[in-house]
Amino acid sequence: MQTLWEHRFAQRTERMAGSAIRELLKLTENPDIISFAGGLPAPEVFPKDEFLAAAARVLTAENGALALQYGATEGYRPLREMIARHTARYGIRVNADNVMITSGSQQALDLLGKIFINRGDRIVVEAPTYLGALQAWNAYGAEYVTVPMDEYGMRTDELEKALRTGPKFIYALPNFQNPSGVTLSLERRQQLVALAEQYGVPLVEDDPYGQLRYEGEHLPALVTLDAQRAGHCDSCYTGNVIYLSTFSKILAPGLRVAWVIAPPNVIQKMVLAKQGADLQTSTFNQMTIYEMSQGGFLDRHIKEMRQVYRARRDAMLSAMQEHFPHAVKWTKPAGGLFLWGILPEGVNARQVLEEAVPEKVAFVPGAAFYPCGKGENTLRLNFSNMPPAKIHDGIARLGRVLERYVGEAETEKILA
Repeated sequence: MQTLWEHRFAQRTERMAGSAIRELLKLTENPDIISFAGGLPAPEVFPKDEFLAAAARVLTAENGALALQYGATEGYRPLREMIARHTARYGIRVNADNVMITSGSQQALDLLGKIFINRGDRIVVEAPTYLGALQAWNAYGAEYVTVPMDEYGMRTDELEKALRTGPKFIYALPNFQNPSGVTLSLERRQQLVALAEQYGVPLVEDDPYGQLRYEGEHLPALVTLDAQRAGHCDSCYTGNVIYLSTFSKILAPGLRVAWVIAPPNVIQKMVLAKQGADLQTSTFNQMTIYEMSQGGFLDRHIKEMRQVYRARRDAMLSAMQEHFPHAVKWTKPAGGLFLWGILPEGVNARQVLEEAVPEKVAFVPGAAFYPCGKGENTLRLNFSNMPPAKIHDGIARLGRVLERYVGEAETEKILA
């Protein structure tokens, strides 16, 4: 008798859905498509020669066999210590016991869901928010309470109402948010940390792009503000924030190496959850990253990336100014990889995409980033992956499509 697989799957799979972004990335297999859909770094800035040299040094060292062996679930200790030193420059005072290495930030999100979320638990998120977090937590039965955003980030004046629902934690991306590109202001960071403390609700701070700032002053992380507020001056952080970041955006995403900073008792629970998932993150990848980071290379490389990405951001903003209809609005990110487009009310970005693909240009419709609906007239554009000439060409193509849609919408409004 043939197995009826649909009757064997766990109930949690009912809430699993494919990523709109991953489906759109299939379009990039067509070289004619100019894709602004993925959050892909520029392959031109991948430090291939440095990786090759670092990998050779790791494997030919006296303890080179360690790179091919099982390692600690928490991660390679020298790398964890290096992360603690590196983050101290940004005001985050921690030690290696606060740091855990994960197989990408996506695994960190999944592990947080595994150790915190029971079916029906509420999570406070920005609207819009990162689609990958929703995917990670849907399987655990999470429900979402959304807080709107504006050009200064999460509307903290709307946050208290959400906190009264008794959420398990707050999830925020304060720097160059994915998908909007918006940065949370210092005043609102302070308000967010204060309200989280007042209501006793933990904060999950997702910061994959914080080092990719192209203009303006660095703003303190939520974890830093929390430590300062609580008067934690020692090197072991025991506060209210779980901080996530990654090497995917500053070295290469294919390595799948990220890190979590959290109080030691949270790290211990995540270690247990990770042991049931993959035992550990690749020892070889961790040791290679550690070797590459010596001698100031990482700082020099990030500086180069900032120059490349700033030029691409500026190219996209300039092209949008030239080719997009006046009724279309967009954010002007100070860093990161994305900007956010807002179409006139009544214009559906999914329908625009259907017409854009034959023009050989792609983006992500914004509704996917809203867990409770809305956003049909929004879209996310990535500027990091394409060189400036292609950015200009792709935005010109998209502008021609938008002219048709926006023009029709404005005509209907006048006739109504």
